[in-house]
Amino acid sequence: MNRMYDSMEPRVIDDDMLKVAVGEQGPREEAGQLAKQEGILFKDVMSLQLDFQNILRIDNLWQFENLRKLQLDNNIIERIEGLENLVHLVWLDLSFNNIEAIEGLDTLVNLEDLSLFNNRISKIDSLDALVKLQVLSLGNNQIGNMMNLIYLRKFKCLRTLNLSGNPIAEAEDYKMFIFAYLPDLVYLDFRRIDDHAKKMAEMKHQYSTDEMKHRENQMQIKQEEEQARRVKLEEHKMAFIERLDDSYLFDSMYAEDVEGNKLSYLPGVGDLLAAYKDKFVIICVNIFEYGLKQQEKRKIELDTFNECIQEAIQENQEEGRLKIAKFEEKHFMNLNSIREESDLLNIEKKIMECSEDITELFNVLMTLEMQLVEQLEETINMFERNIIDLVGLFIENVQGLYPFCDDTSTGRYYIVPRDVLASWGDREKVYAVLTKEVQPQVRKVPVLPQTWLCLTHGCTMAQCRDLENHHHEKLLEIAINTLEKTAKGEIEDDLPEDVRALFIDKDTVVNAVGASHDIHLLKIDNREDELVTRVNSWCTHLVDKIHKDEITRNRKRVKEIKQYIDHMQNELDNLECVDIVD
Repeated sequence: MNRMYDSMEPRVIDDDMLKVAVGEQGPREEAGQLAKQEGILFKDVMSLQLDFQNILRIDNLWQFENLRKLQLDNNIIERIEGLENLVHLVWLDLSFNNIEAIEGLDTLVNLEDLSLFNNRISKIDSLDALVKLQVLSLGNNQIGNMMNLIYLRKFKCLRTLNLSGNPIAEAEDYKMFIFAYLPDLVYLDFRRIDDHAKKMAEMKHQYSTDEMKHRENQMQIKQEEEQARRVKLEEHKMAFIERLDDSYLFDSMYAEDVEGNKLSYLPGVGDLLAAYKDKFVIICVNIFEYGLKQQEKRKIELDTFNECIQEAIQENQEEGRLKIAKFEEKHFMNLNSIREESDLLNIEKKIMECSEDITELFNVLMTLEMQLVEQLEETINMFERNIIDLVGLFIENVQGLYPFCDDTSTGRYYIVPRDVLASWGDREKVYAVLTKEVQPQVRKVPVLPQTWLCLTHGCTMAQCRDLENHHHEKLLEIAINTLEKTAKGEIEDDLPEDVRALFIDKDTVVNAVGASHDIHLLKIDNREDELVTRVNSWCTHLVDKIHKDEITRNRKRVKEIKQYIDHMQNELDNLECVDIVD
């Protein structure tokens, strides 16, 4: 079941071994000689054979980043390691080694064929990443637990399995168990599975397999739901409003609020707290919905910008290709004419004309590129202004930098600049003014429920703070009343002792209510700061990347033009030298 150390010293994979192996397995004859002269880059190697090398430890394979097939059989390897960079590996042979555990395969997501035949493995596990696995050879190991085979049900592509030579292969129900629990298998222990045997196994283990399928389906549903939640959360993070669609922010305010939780036991506070939570969550949900709409606007703006950029580049490149095609048609005709010309003066004249054509093409292509640079710069600057305006508007509205005015007659909300609001005078005149001369200065926002319009003037973080301040005042009022009742001996007996301890004197009560209030305001401020910081950071990084990408594109294009022109000029120069020699 294992290979013993022979007279040869144990080895570790080093550069010398790899160079010899690559050289021996490389191309032969003329191609092989050329490869040896120029050297073979390890990153270009697709297949590597390192069997019968007395290798003790896998190492130094990180350079083989494009390797598809690796043969490490018939060595004395004790651990699976050093394979993490071989992400394109499709075929791996580790048979006839001294491996005791399956490990180190987490990055081999493209592996289809794995052989661990004749090792010391006692448990099948740690293969989860091998979602494309089709062939698995684990024969001649020490696997003894039949239930361990159920682990292989997760590999939907597995068609060939070898477990011969393991203790489980001696079990009476070995094959029937595998046929029933791994119904997609085609080959077991080097033999094709008979359809009749499959049906018999399915009937024998039907009750157990049906129950297992039900559990797997339930698990699959949960995983899909969890995946959907993760996807949604990422979408919400991209909009910077994650966890504002429920009571998460409100609950976090009380999660660490020891004093607030104590005060919740006071008479009347329960109803007060419930009303506060309802109003607070409505504001959060409206911020959330507004954030999604703003994210969609930013996405449309970015998509439109990218389309404009690509369209401009493609039009410019097409025009450049037409210029080059026209030039090449004329240029190749001139070259042929030069080759056929026998008069030296005419040759020199035609060469000069070709050189001038090359220079003219260079100027034309560079002019096209400069025109494109100017066009893209204008587009980028316009996009930068637009995206900064969108982000600024989003921040202003979420923070509540502009006060909200509610129009209960129409069920609408308006965000009004402070200087405009000040010019209107009395609040009673606001609604009349809204429909007249200042209408262009007003931005409408989504409608809130009619019952909520009478309670607040918007859906901003400032409104969250206003609610908290209002709740603080009411809570303090209840706490003071409770203190007065305590002094009169009218306090209810069912209050917990730690709550009673707060009502020693007025300072203790006020400090407890104030501490709770401070925690709540800090949570609101932190969430607001997080939103503002992240959206500003996103905007800055996006704009910087766009500018850098354009600089990179321009440099690459200029380099391409120069290389093409140099090639044309060198071709002409070489032709001139040959003709002069002739």
